Amino acid sequence: MAPSRSKKAAVKHANGALAGYHAGDDFYEMLGMAGRPASYTAEIRRCLASLDIATLRARAKDAQRELYNLGITFTVYTERDVIDRVLPFDVIPRVLSRDDWRQIDRGVKQRVTALNLFLCDIYGRQSVLKDGVVPADLILENDQYQPLMHGIMPRHSSFVNICGIDIVRDDRGRFLVLEDNARTPSGVSYVIENRQMMLRAFPDLLADTRTQRVGDYGVRLAEALAEMAPESVLDPQVVVMSPAPGWIHWAARDAP
Repeated sequence: MAPSRSKKAAVKHANGALAGYHAGDDFYEMLGMAGRPASYTAEIRRCLASLDIATLRARAKDAQRELYNLGITFTVYTERDVIDRVLPFDVIPRVLSRDDWRQIDRGVKQRVTALNLFLCDIYGRQSVLKDGVVPADLILENDQYQPLMHGIMPRHSSFVNICGIDIVRDDRGRFLVLEDNARTPSGVSYVIENRQMMLRAFPDLLADTRTQRVGDYGVRLAEALAEMAPESVLDPQVVVMSPAPGWIHWAARDAP
């Protein structure tokens, strides 16, 4: 979150990479609120206090060079010249407390459940349209609406199996949802690689912190998608499609 422009400078950090940094009155994910420091970031702040800004910049430069050499990029399809860009890497990690994560976990499950119930109704009884809760033309005339799917119910009544929910925080630290990406969510691989890069570039920063694992996402995704197969299918084949030209190139090169 960008520094506050408030005239009230709440806390001045005098050591290491945070030297001279003034935190305003707004919420900061690393520092917390004015007068209420974030206890769950204490270890990371102590580590940052032991690093000068030159060392921090050098490590960030090394990490960016490694990402480039590894070819970890993302594509901006909306630009005129479609090019791959190196994955941005922030040397200051975004930290969530256990309580924060529990709140997000509950909220995300609630939203995905609501989305699936909505889609079940749209492709089923369409009560939400008949009762006028949602204008019918907003759904039926939408290019993404598929009439052929009407009356077809997937296993577990789950239309949305992977959902990318964009979350931000306001100036008081409250979580807000920008949008629900339920069609073609992407970016999980960046989360995994970001964690691996942080471990390589800043092993001292995470040495004394207990972070949740992210490396088992692929296994858990395969298990979740396998559960969507019909009950009669004993050995479901799960396929994840990617539009990335680089991914296709590597897959072809590794093929027998």
